[in-house]
Amino acid sequence: MSTADEGRQWPDEASLDNARATLLQLLARAGVPSGDARELIGLVEAGALALAHEELSAAGRTAPGDKGEEYEAGRLDGADDVLEGLGDIAERTLLLVVSPDGQRSAPGERPRAGRVEVEQTRVALTPLYLSFTAVSELDPEVTEEVLVAVLATMTLRQRAGYAGRLTRFTGTHRARLERLFAQFGPGSAIAVHGRYSLLHSATSIAVLERLAAAPQELRLEWDAAELPPAWLDGLTAAWTAGG
Repeated sequence: MSTADEGRQWPDEASLDNARATLLQLLARAGVPSGDARELIGLVEAGALALAHEELSAAGRTAPGDKGEEYEAGRLDGADDVLEGLGDIAERTLLLVVSPDGQRSAPGERPRAGRVEVEQTRVALTPLYLSFTAVSELDPEVTEEVLVAVLATMTLRQRAGYAGRLTRFTGTHRARLERLFAQFGPGSAIAVHGRYSLLHSATSIAVLERLAAAPQELRLEWDAAELPPAWLDGLTAAWTAGG
């Protein structure tokens, strides 16, 4: 019997468990702690389910042939039930990632960002930053502290989708950001050190996004982290002037 005769060949539960265990072992050999590795794998799994739900929800759904309104209504109701079930599975999978004990976090809860969340944000920022300017000589030692303060303005669920938010932000404000980096960033006449220092770091994209979305929360977290006030003031002035 050919493979085509066997229908779709999808990984079963045992195969999925094997792939997950293999990936965990490979990441462990690379020095990634098991907790961090499981969190990343969980985010990929939850994201794949969410994207499948989004794709199916956006697709036009009509009953094949002309079998009457009752048949079409019943079929579409069944499809809606399946989509709802898929959405529930995606929700549970994400919940296990952002809240390992399986409990929903309290509304507005914003615990300190962990290493994986900081690294995810760093990875998302780098190509966005390089789309506006070149790598600068400045690499502030407080990069992690800046990102921790930025992430502290968001809930766990918001952090899980922050890469997408950053991409949308840079797409919406591309012309404004291009002017900002040209005037104050690497390659400009502005000195590397000073109130515009963060424009020489990829973290500036995240700070600017938070200035646009949650300025008061950012200011509170910035002060709590005892980060240089001049850095935030400089970005605020530059962003306001470029509006």
